[in-house]
Amino acid sequence: MKKIGALEAGGTKMVMAVGLQDGTILSRESIPTLRPEETVPAIIRYFREQEAEAVGIGSFGPIDLRKKSLTYGYIKNTPKPGWKDYDLLGTIGNALGVPMAFETDVNAAALGEYVYGAAKGLDSCLYMTVGTGIGIGVILDGKPLHGALHPEGGHILLKPRAGESFKGNCPYHEYCFEGMASGPAIQAKWGRPARELAGKEEVWEAESDYIAQALADFILTLSPEKVILGGGVMKQEQLFPAIRRKVSRFLNGYLSIPALDDMDSYIIPASLNDNQGILGCIALFRE
Repeated sequence: MKKIGALEAGGTKMVMAVGLQDGTILSRESIPTLRPEETVPAIIRYFREQEAEAVGIGSFGPIDLRKKSLTYGYIKNTPKPGWKDYDLLGTIGNALGVPMAFETDVNAAALGEYVYGAAKGLDSCLYMTVGTGIGIGVILDGKPLHGALHPEGGHILLKPRAGESFKGNCPYHEYCFEGMASGPAIQAKWGRPARELAGKEEVWEAESDYIAQALADFILTLSPEKVILGGGVMKQEQLFPAIRRKVSRFLNGYLSIPALDDMDSYIIPASLNDNQGILGCIALFRE
């Protein structure tokens, strides 16, 4: 069975692994995401040493997924120093000389859940990560959703809660989802990181409002058969009952979908022990 390399390229760390298409992970290593000239040689060295026969990349973005584009495989307009307009796919692919595949990090995670995890056997799912940033990955008819770019669900605009004075910390938009509900947004608003605020009910009441508001929009527009939530903020398990309850309230009975009758099974935590991104990169070669 072919040894497939997987790179979960994040703004904070790079997770590298080699595995098999049955979901077996043979090796795994992570390094900090520094500037490309420091980080990429270490990635190339790892895959060479592990004798990867193909490499799938799930990258932070925005990225260019249009195969006919001159900048296919590039990381585009990111604030991460050194990574704007960087040819991630080409640099690694040219060095290794093996088949390559390229996706967003969240689409890769969604694909991992679809092939190996909680959405296995379905035709569609939505994976959302709430952590350092917020992103959505969407699988429709078994394929990751692209378009002119790719879904950027972290930047949909939200209705602020009554009495909300915080306008978010996104440099592009006021009251966008990521600016109001990501880990850095929680710290900017409340003065402490999410992990130190577990007992503060008012924090999670606001957080669940914004997550539920976004999910109601995604459910109405994308109609996924399963909604899977991951990322560091979602380690606060008290969020799930509140999110499910509020999504039902926001939808207000409009959709006649059997899955919505069992919200405990419809909106669920990620199922693959934080390996959904790595497994999704491997699954890019399943065809």
